[in-house]
Amino acid sequence: MAASLDDDFESDNQDYYSLLNVRKEATLEELKASYRRLCMLYHPDKHRDPELKSQAEQLFNQVHQAYEVLSDAHSRAIYDLFGKKGLEVEGWEVVERKRTPAEIREEYERLQREREERRLHQRTNPKGTISVGVDATDLFDRYDEDFEEMPGGGFPHIEINKMHISQSIEAPLTNTDTAVLSGSLSTHNGTGGGNINMTVRRVTSAKGWGELELGAGDILGPLIGLKVFRNITQRCFLTAQCGLQFSPRGLRPTCSMMTARHLDQNTMGYLQWRWGPSSAMTTSLVRDTKSSHFTLALQLAVAHSYLMMSYQYKFQDEDQTKIKGSVKTGWFGTVVEYGAERKISRHSVLSATVSIGVPQGVTLKIKLARASQTYLFPIHLTDQLLPSAVFYATVGPLLFFMVVHRLVVIPYTQAQKEQDLELQRKSSAVDIAKKKTEAESAVLLMQESVRRIIEAEESKMGLIILNAWYGKFVTDTSQKQEKAKVIDVTVPLQCLVKDSKLILTEASKAGLPGFFDPCVGEDKSLKLLYQFRGVMHQVICADTEALRIPKQSHRLEPESS
Repeated sequence: MAASLDDDFESDNQDYYSLLNVRKEATLEELKASYRRLCMLYHPDKHRDPELKSQAEQLFNQVHQAYEVLSDAHSRAIYDLFGKKGLEVEGWEVVERKRTPAEIREEYERLQREREERRLHQRTNPKGTISVGVDATDLFDRYDEDFEEMPGGGFPHIEINKMHISQSIEAPLTNTDTAVLSGSLSTHNGTGGGNINMTVRRVTSAKGWGELELGAGDILGPLIGLKVFRNITQRCFLTAQCGLQFSPRGLRPTCSMMTARHLDQNTMGYLQWRWGPSSAMTTSLVRDTKSSHFTLALQLAVAHSYLMMSYQYKFQDEDQTKIKGSVKTGWFGTVVEYGAERKISRHSVLSATVSIGVPQGVTLKIKLARASQTYLFPIHLTDQLLPSAVFYATVGPLLFFMVVHRLVVIPYTQAQKEQDLELQRKSSAVDIAKKKTEAESAVLLMQESVRRIIEAEESKMGLIILNAWYGKFVTDTSQKQEKAKVIDVTVPLQCLVKDSKLILTEASKAGLPGFFDPCVGEDKSLKLLYQFRGVMHQVICADTEALRIPKQSHRLEPESS
């Protein structure tokens, strides 16, 4: 949690230390001196022009806010740890003020946890699945005599023979308790039913949790179940589940247990036992790496024993493309499946799988996962093993995807990217324009003070800033086509001169009065040409480099006699 919060604070670019031009280790006396100097410069009562008076009031309030935070030890400690946003967290007013930075960080994390709990209570995390089964066997299984007798020219008959809809939502009750409400509706060849379930899950410790399930339906009847999870060791865990179904045929108890163990960093082994109407013992081995996923499973049961092996290869591309294949054989026959999966947009993944089995026939399964919603379309093509059905099930979706991807998906994603970039450019332009306006206002307010400072410095041949530029300079001959992004900061720097000295801290110069960032996100530097005791000096320093002038090493020519 702390890491993500720190990332948020980095985006808060208002630096109070830079605004006051003081070190992060500045004493209270240094803060007061800088604050008084800036107050004299920006005090609204010093300006009669209504526009200048309004601009001075804004800048005066910013300086006052920075001083209030940094002059208070408690607020300053919070600001140093978490930035400006850390001061906006609710609850600081009841925290003891005499605390160390470590205690403040601990208290802040506690307040953040409370805020996260409030957010958690507002989340429902909806998940849903819609499955539509299509019977398209008439495309391939028609006989000639049937075709001749069919009315309407013998068009193939395609129908939806089954449908399933399920939805679930979560309702966090406390930091450890969560209620889940789920329901489903199913129909197959004209008959159907539904059920509703309520589950309450409690996290008992860092090693385990348990949940109680209550359900009701119009087919199987009421259900009550209990499930527990427990980490046995760091590499092994156990899940146990038992239930009682009140069906029209009487009570139907069920029980299952599964244990799993990490065999190595990428490999898991599972052993599962089920007792009830479909008792079985299953063992499986799963290996998941960055580039592949492999599964080997064996199930022993009276009615449904099988051996299954599947492999998935993951391409390391932007679209997260995957190809997969599997073989499954048992008492029911043999099924071979192959397919592919690809990310088609930021939140959508599309996959297609061809299933070829004996005696199941050929089925094309299309799946679209978008955010937390899943859409399934199993299309049964034929009850037989027909090469034509296999061919069309393989080539048809591939050609359709290529056409749609080329004509629809690519133009849509490109338009979305261009729109996002345009919004970013506009947002950045608005922010830069606002900062630029504030900087120009500050420069206007500095004019009278700068005039007096220059007169005083000239009278004693002191420090005069002739030219000062801040931003991105282009010095490499290979980058001459790139335009320099710099602003004139001569007036703001001259305003900071005191007793023929200019001292800048290591904070970013963009936060200084009269400055703004002309090239957000790029490396910047400060270039000065100044005169001291009649001698020209020049210096270039990085944005976050401390600077102190005048300095002997900055001289451009020997001192005149």
